[in-house]
Parts: sequence; structure tokens; C-alpha cells
Amino acid sequence: MDEIQDKKRIDIAKLKKTGAVVLPSIFTIANMAFGFFAILFASDNNFVLAAWFIMLSYVMDMLDGRIARLVHGESSFGVEIDSLSDWMSFGIAPAYLVYKFVLKDYGLWGYPVAFLYVLCGALRLARYNVKSHFGGSSKDYFQGLPIPGAAGILVSFVLAYSMLEGEGAQRGIQVIMNQMPLVYAAIPFIMIALALLMVSSAPYAAFKGDMIKPTSVKGILLITAIISMIVIYPQDALFLFFSLYAVSGVIFGIYRAFRALGRKGEA
Repeated sequence: MDEIQDKKRIDIAKLKKTGAVVLPSIFTIANMAFGFFAILFASDNNFVLAAWFIMLSYVMDMLDGRIARLVHGESSFGVEIDSLSDWMSFGIAPAYLVYKFVLKDYGLWGYPVAFLYVLCGALRLARYNVKSHFGGSSKDYFQGLPIPGAAGILVSFVLAYSMLEGEGAQRGIQVIMNQMPLVYAAIPFIMIALALLMVSSAPYAAFKGDMIKPTSVKGILLITAIISMIVIYPQDALFLFFSLYAVSGVIFGIYRAFRALGRKGEA
């Protein structure tokens, strides 16, 4: 009798564990699905809708990790499927979107630029997975620009530039809107820079440790300010925040390099 009860307890424990793994994976698969749908919309030249679907992938990507930690459903399978979903939604989808939106006008030169971004995104995710499996990742910083951060610049650019072609330009931040034609012309170089930043060693804030606590006064004020700007100026605010994040890693990397040289000089 005791053996039967023990077996039932084991089966229930296995069922709970399986459910804890499956639940966050549903959001991860939704992330992948939205990225795939974005590719389909971009192929029909519906660029704005494609960009917003990639933004929906961000929501799913944020939820799956938090739900996995909430239900204690972290697993190696979750890490792998999450990376595959990210590669679809933040690697392939934005590269194809920007190719159809801008790079196709460069002829054959647009091919290697788009592929370089996709390739470096895959390398970035592979490096992250290796660090996750062997315990080499940091809670405070990422090594290299995270692929969602790189995709955010491209996607928000498409959204902001599309406002120039409609009647929404007056609702944007004029300083940023005035720079959109220049950004459009520089897109090939921006994509190459983003690709190299993804595989670089530049340190980027992870916002997962104790750097900024959401419950602190500083955290509440920062989150409120960011959300307010996104609500009022969604396209421009997203482009601004993603761009500042991309530049922050370069600045902090240079700062750390000079500080290390200073310490060597003192020694």
C-alpha cells in the first residue's frame, strides 16, 4: 500500500514538473509564432504590422522567463527553445523586415548585410547558451549587445520612419523624426555595427541583479518615465531607448578599458 502511495506521489511530482516546464514554453512558442507572422506580413509589404508583431514577441519573451522563475520551470530545454524563438523573432524577422524596407534597394549588397546580422545574432545566442549551461553568465551584465536590443533599433526605426510617410510625423518627437532620413541612408552601416556589437565583449546592463530594483524609488521613477514616454511617443521613444542602450555598452566598455589601464599604470 505504501509503495502505491509513493508511486502516486512520484507521478504527481513528475506531472507538476512537466507542467512547470510546459507553461513558460507556451509563451516562448508564441514569441516564435509572432516572429514568423512578422516575416509573412513583411513579405506582403505590410511593414508596420510586421514591426508591431515583433514588438509582441518582446512581450512574450519577457513573460516566458518570469513565468519560468515563478513556477520553478527553468530547464535546459527552455533555454534552447527560447534561443531558437529569439533567433526567429529578433534575428531573422527584423533582418528580413529591414531588407524588404530598405536593403532591397542596394541590390546584391543588401544580401550580405542582412545575413551578417542574422549570423551574428545566432553566434550571440550560442555564446549565451554556453555561458548559461556552464555557469559563466552574470546577473548584472551581458557580454555583447543582446539580440532583442539590436532588433529593437531596427524595428522601432521602421515604425518611426513609417510615420513620415503618413500623417503621424507631427505626433512624434521632432528632433528624432528629423533624423529619420539620415538613419534610413545609414541603415546598412547600422546593421553591420549592430551585428558586430552582438558578438563583441562590450558589457550591457542585464537589469536582473541589484542594479535597479523595481520596488525602489529610483526604479519606480525610471519605469514610470519610460512607460510614459512610450505611451505618448511609442515609435520615437522605443527608437531612442534602444539606441541609448546600444551605445551604453560601447561607452561603458571604453570606460572599463581606460580604468584597467589606469590600474596597470599605478601598479
